[in-house]
Amino acid sequence: FDMDIDYTVAALMFPAIPLMMTMYGHRYHTLSALIRRLHDQYTFEKRTPPEWEKQLHVLNNRTNLLKYTMGFAAFGFLFNMITVLMLYLDSTQIARVIFAGCCLCMIVSIFLFLQEIRLSNQALKFHLSDMDSMKKDL
Repeated sequence: FDMDIDYTVAALMFPAIPLMMTMYGHRYHTLSALIRRLHDQYTFEKRTPPEWEKQLHVLNNRTNLLKYTMGFAAFGFLFNMITVLMLYLDSTQIARVIFAGCCLCMIVSIFLFLQEIRLSNQALKFHLSDMDSMKKDL
């Protein structure tokens, strides 16, 4: 199987990767704001939400997943740039291998992101179950 690779192939990834990285960064920022708010509640108000322990575990896992998600996306972007450089230097075989690395990094990044979304949903369910139990107490 001999696929021609040129600038157009590498250019296909250019809009997608930074957009994904922006989305990952936004989720990370939102998550860090939540963690800071929980930290302030605990430190200054000495108040701990009922779902505190479960929430801490999920938040820790989510931050780790997002770290790796963004890392793989960054390597995907780097490999994409190196693909362009190798094409410019007329090293087509090397460009193919590096572009395959770009695609693999992006695939891993997407799967990690899906896992982070699953954990986010799990965290929301903790809150819903907590609210449901409070409603029953009324």
